[in-house]
Amino acid sequence: MYLSHHDDNENVALDRYEAMLKSNRVIFFDSNEFENIIHFYLDNGKLAKAKKAISLGLAQHPSSTNLKLLNVEIMVFEDELDSAERLLNQLQALEPENDEIFIQRASIISKRNDHLKAIELLKKALKLTQDKVDVHSLLGMEYLFMDDFENAKNQFIKCLQIEPDDYSSLYNTINCFNFLDQPEEAINFLTEYLDKNPYCEVAWHQLGKQYCDIKELKKALAAFDFAIISDDTFVGAYIEKGKVLEKLGRYNDAIENYSITLELEDPTSFALLHIGKSFEKLGDQANALHYFKKTVNEDPLLDKGWIAITDFYKTKKDYQKALYYINKALEIDFENVDYWKCYAKINQRLGFLEEAERGYRKSLEFGDYDINTWIERTDLLLKLGEIDAAIICLDQALELYPDNNELFIRLAGLHYKKQQKDKANFYLKTVLKSDPEYFIIFEELFPNHLNLAEVKHIYSDCI
Repeated sequence: MYLSHHDDNENVALDRYEAMLKSNRVIFFDSNEFENIIHFYLDNGKLAKAKKAISLGLAQHPSSTNLKLLNVEIMVFEDELDSAERLLNQLQALEPENDEIFIQRASIISKRNDHLKAIELLKKALKLTQDKVDVHSLLGMEYLFMDDFENAKNQFIKCLQIEPDDYSSLYNTINCFNFLDQPEEAINFLTEYLDKNPYCEVAWHQLGKQYCDIKELKKALAAFDFAIISDDTFVGAYIEKGKVLEKLGRYNDAIENYSITLELEDPTSFALLHIGKSFEKLGDQANALHYFKKTVNEDPLLDKGWIAITDFYKTKKDYQKALYYINKALEIDFENVDYWKCYAKINQRLGFLEEAERGYRKSLEFGDYDINTWIERTDLLLKLGEIDAAIICLDQALELYPDNNELFIRLAGLHYKKQQKDKANFYLKTVLKSDPEYFIIFEELFPNHLNLAEVKHIYSDCI
């Protein structure tokens, strides 16, 4: 028995053990007491203390197989696989039918990425063990390592058949259905599960999410309601219900559900942001802005919060305030692509073309390869008279989009500006033979070159 569920005797054993360590005296404990003490430390992440307890336990009980197996478990955790294997060989010679030996061997083999062999060992353990749930769960994990979601799912379902309240296996089962893209099968499974466990809030919650995935929003709403009836403190159900209510346009009801989560737990940036968005949909600008600001105060790293504030002011055409907030966002996360694109668009609106170009340039530097970003930056460079820089930008874009007519038509015009007629003619011919409609862009961006003889000739040949 683990000490996370210990009784008074086990409390006493732990207190005695820790008092012994402080006094440097040696006190005798039976092997079961040591096992419980070690499990307690392992459950609480106190690995060094667990190792110390194993050492002391083996000093008092040198023939204890269970203590040695706990030692193996720690060796495996610390990747001392060869040492663990040698100890298991000794133990198996003494206890060839010990299921835990097969489980630990499987753990070692799994760490060496031989998952099929690990599965073989776990199946042997399954025949010997009394605790079949743990072994089915381990089998499920091995199948997951191999992306064999069907077999993994079946193992986790077996866990639930033995222990219906094993929520870890329930989540794993649903994840397998999701990986297999089987929403209908997941819904059938959850429905059957709920017939036997009608007050399982986790299952109702998962059923609601499955209905969301197939756009059955009213059924999803009913499922989340049942999750809340089963546990009226279940924050996840209120959040999911709020999301569905938003999609249904029931913004006041969405706000009510998100607000409940703020009372049940510390405020989450997600709930605050969506309360703000719901108020915005209702036309309550003051409350919308209030909650957007609360969002970024709660989580300054949440980019959606800063974008919401800047979008709020952009909608009101208050670009100066939008710029103020996007600058604050960039102070927190200088390499955020979305912030730089937003920065560029706001500066463009304000007529600050050099700053707008800088925004698109930074966006590209930090990993944004959207074709529109390359085009926007090029067009700004053209307006700024930076012809060479515009050509370089387009040449870089061509490495990612080698056959893009939007890029070719701009390169044609830019090369005409540079008096590089051979290149210009090549790009213009290439575009117009592909799709003459792109000439509209040429007319808009390069009106001064429409009367060039080469342009007229290529256009007449391709139309």
